[in-house]
Amino acid sequence: MELRQIRYFQRVATLLSFTKAAQSLHMAQPPLSRQIKLLEEELGVDLFERVGRGIRLTEAGRYFLDQTGHISQKLAETVKATQRIGRKDRRWFGLGFVPSVLYGYMPEFIRQLRELDPQVEIGLVELTTLQQFDALKTGRIDIGLGRILLADAEVERVVLIDEPLIAALPVSHPLSSRSQLSLDDMLDQPLILYPAKPRPSYADHLLDLFNKNGYTPNVVQEVNELQTAIGLVAAGVGVALVPASVRGLHRPDVVYVELDASGFTSPVMLSWRKRDDSDFLRSVISLARATALGEAGC
Repeated sequence: MELRQIRYFQRVATLLSFTKAAQSLHMAQPPLSRQIKLLEEELGVDLFERVGRGIRLTEAGRYFLDQTGHISQKLAETVKATQRIGRKDRRWFGLGFVPSVLYGYMPEFIRQLRELDPQVEIGLVELTTLQQFDALKTGRIDIGLGRILLADAEVERVVLIDEPLIAALPVSHPLSSRSQLSLDDMLDQPLILYPAKPRPSYADHLLDLFNKNGYTPNVVQEVNELQTAIGLVAAGVGVALVPASVRGLHRPDVVYVELDASGFTSPVMLSWRKRDDSDFLRSVISLARATALGEAGC
């Protein structure tokens, strides 16, 4: 599959006419029709169907148009950013993050980071902590915000915040009216664990905390996303232990209760390549520490 085939498809799908699409693309109609046919053969589906003397998109065609539209937009943005960086108009700085930091630390940090240097293009990439290590070493990102304590000879790390964990309960749960819960309260509760993969992850961090305290949690479900875990809590499938900042994920059918358990915390870790000693990175690390101090003081 070639990008030009997708571009041809999008033009035909927009105009719903091979003749008009060929004219707008400054090409003859037979080569255009041939490229669309090759695209359909590769996909194994029909993208268009005949209606009288015209054409219309099939259901598969409508889906393909919607999805390739997103890809084309992202590609166009990437091309423009690449050109700016290539012209030295702007530099690119990649930040990898785990989703749970979006509810507390990260938004304020990103706001200030974007103001740090207007000549730097900030790229945001959602990655697990483990994936961030690989992305740092390959140069895909420049810093990472993660949740678990991992060691790597090529990566430098610092704890920015150590967040207490809280319990997420269905609003109808018998313990939902309590102001605080103990580990004993949690022991028999059906626990929803996330992420299920890749491992090691926040899930292993949580299991390790239970094990260190001599507890074996009653895990009834493992899911990949925090939002999925909270949704299952709302559905009454079980309870979840989440960083305190997840309170920002407001739902009328979920209650968050403090956990009285020493050591049950989740760190927000900043990671970067050891060999990277750029002035901008040093400024970013200083900003990250300062933002963390502000969060801790709130």
